[in-house]
Amino acid sequence: MNNLALYGCTVFIWGSTWLAIKFQLGTVAPAVSIAWRFALAGIILQVYARVRRLPLGFDLRTHAWLVLHGILMFGASYLLAYLSELTLPSGLVAVTFSLIVFFNILFLRLFFAVPVRTASLAGAAIGIAGVALLFRPDISGFSFSAEHRRGVAYCLGSTLVASLGNMTATQSHRMRLPVVQATAWSMLYGALFIAAYAALDGEAFAFDTAPTYVVSLLYLAVFGSVIAFVAYLTLMARIGADRASYSNIAIPVVAMLLSTLFEHLRWNLWIGAGLVLCLVGNVMVHWGPKLPMARSPAEVS
Repeated sequence: MNNLALYGCTVFIWGSTWLAIKFQLGTVAPAVSIAWRFALAGIILQVYARVRRLPLGFDLRTHAWLVLHGILMFGASYLLAYLSELTLPSGLVAVTFSLIVFFNILFLRLFFAVPVRTASLAGAAIGIAGVALLFRPDISGFSFSAEHRRGVAYCLGSTLVASLGNMTATQSHRMRLPVVQATAWSMLYGALFIAAYAALDGEAFAFDTAPTYVVSLLYLAVFGSVIAFVAYLTLMARIGADRASYSNIAIPVVAMLLSTLFEHLRWNLWIGAGLVLCLVGNVMVHWGPKLPMARSPAEVS
């Protein structure tokens, strides 16, 4: 797949997962559902690798690195995002999480000496402003109560941890670790981390056999995790974490469009202006002036 196809695949799938997540809420504790999701996704990738005869063996030092990557990208970041959504509107969570673009730019400079592109900074600022306009009602409803402040802290923590997960992925690419096999192990380690948290929190490891729960879990595992993450990590290997992470600004646009179709969302001037800013920022990040950037040889095997 070319870069545009990988980007479109990532944005469309992650923009639609909120519909599936709604069917996960109820009988099973959210943390347990997250553990089921990444355990299933990791097993699917393990089976795929074995069928394709892709080597799954890594030395202990590499496994230790994959444990860290799994905890950051598939464990702690999701856990903190879940905790933030207990007290914050989803729109405010989306706006806060879109700051990952700035975190990635900062960490790429700090850890890998990647030059900061002016177009990336400007495009990210414009895009985040667009996301803020899309969710203007949620932002206007924010108060400085202890509950909301705690929710923002969790969300910022989730964003920071997810960005560090992007950095471990960047290092994995530089270590020439194959995306499929590395992700297969990392997802299992992330699932184990979430399962350990759920057990310590006293949550029951229940499973809902209702068709809506099973189908939504399969969608989140196969499409939302296996396909989307492999596409995203492959795209990151090709164009860098700063530009790939802009998908987190484009994702809310897809979510708003789907909400229009399935939830009869009524558009207004603010939503329209937010959509335009997201698109403008997207163009600046991906097609603005570029400084030379090293291309990683890591690809999907």
